[in-house]
Amino acid sequence: MHSHGNKGRKFGRERDQRKALIKGLATSIVTYGQIETTLQKAKEVVPYLEDLITKAKKQDLHNRRMVIAGLSTVEAAHKLVDGITPKLSGRNSGHLRIKQTRLRVGDNTQMAKVSFVDDITEVEIEEKPKEVAKATQKAGK
Repeated sequence: MHSHGNKGRKFGRERDQRKALIKGLATSIVTYGQIETTLQKAKEVVPYLEDLITKAKKQDLHNRRMVIAGLSTVEAAHKLVDGITPKLSGRNSGHLRIKQTRLRVGDNTQMAKVSFVDDITEVEIEEKPKEVAKATQKAGK
């Protein structure tokens, strides 16, 4: 048996499990700003999240739905589209950084930290349901 047409990292998982792993890692990066994982997983998740950031920058409904489908939670998708991408507007690509950190104690695997290149601290999204609730209270008075 030859390995023709088999490219990419398998991580010892089935296809659906691999997809869920990458979506979960991408969601964690958006939620927390940075994560520490193995170097191989970091190298796999960065291009995936770069694609989602590019889609989120377009700010239209179709691309917002594509970002929601690409991340595990709707809240993380809205945070990426509304909160993070406006701060990344100065770049066309290269939004994420991989930095090798240490060797894991149990199996001596190289660990890496994935984070945003630009400073995205204090990203808060205004909750729209509260604004709608205030507007309905004023209209009712």
